[in-house]
Amino acid sequence: MEQSDVLTGPDAQGRIMSVTKKLPEVTLAFWIMKIAATTLGETAGDLFAQTLKLGYFLTTIALFLLFVLTLAAQLGSRRYHPFFYWTVILSTSMAGTTMSDFMNRDASAKYLSGGATSLGWGPQGLGLGYPVGAAILISILLVIFAIWKATGMTFRIRDIVTLRGEALFWSAILVSNTLGTSLGDFLSDSSGLGYAGGALLVSGGLAVLAALMKVPAVPNVLLFWIAFVLTRPLGATAGDFLTKPAAKGGLDLGTVGSSAVLLAVLLGLMAYAQVRERRTSS
Repeated sequence: MEQSDVLTGPDAQGRIMSVTKKLPEVTLAFWIMKIAATTLGETAGDLFAQTLKLGYFLTTIALFLLFVLTLAAQLGSRRYHPFFYWTVILSTSMAGTTMSDFMNRDASAKYLSGGATSLGWGPQGLGLGYPVGAAILISILLVIFAIWKATGMTFRIRDIVTLRGEALFWSAILVSNTLGTSLGDFLSDSSGLGYAGGALLVSGGLAVLAALMKVPAVPNVLLFWIAFVLTRPLGATAGDFLTKPAAKGGLDLGTVGSSAVLLAVLLGLMAYAQVRERRTSS
């Protein structure tokens, strides 16, 4: 096993200990997979909630349970497995899509997909609106980070190796993906920028963050978390651009076809990451 697969450091008694990493290295491939997973999360979430007419309430419950199951597999693994990790990222993206929609939208017809007159059982939205929904999610995310900081554990993804650290990490991921969906929907639906304009704005923000990585005074850990949140609205606007009707500025490819293509792309990237991980750990 190569040194990149093992982290070493002193324990409470000052002895040197080693632990196997559970989370991936942050590379260009990491960000490509993150955008692919979050875009699929947008189209798949809309597929279940709108196209299949299960509704935001039932879909949110089902996808949150899926998140719990995938998270259990990730937490139960003893080392980094790309399939486990990216499945959790995908499940948080799908759950974040419908959680955001449930928080921000109401049951009015303007949120229904073409040809739909109603959605599934239960309330279909709290109608909080994007500003209020985003404010609530930002507050929750800040509370998670405050608790995280109080524990004294690292924010660096490659150094998170404890169960408590992983639990805080995945809590932040779920909330940040939900927040990112709200930001993406706001840019696409309410800002006047449209799907392409929203995607370009977020891409510009990510480019600025990439440039700031060269500035020593700006912590890379801070840039990582900002980028992690911003890649979610990029995926949300890209997903909407693929699936929404041409009259609304989309390509009208539909949630089924778009989700199938994106799933194939993500599975291919997962397979590549798995092969690469096996080579580096052998």
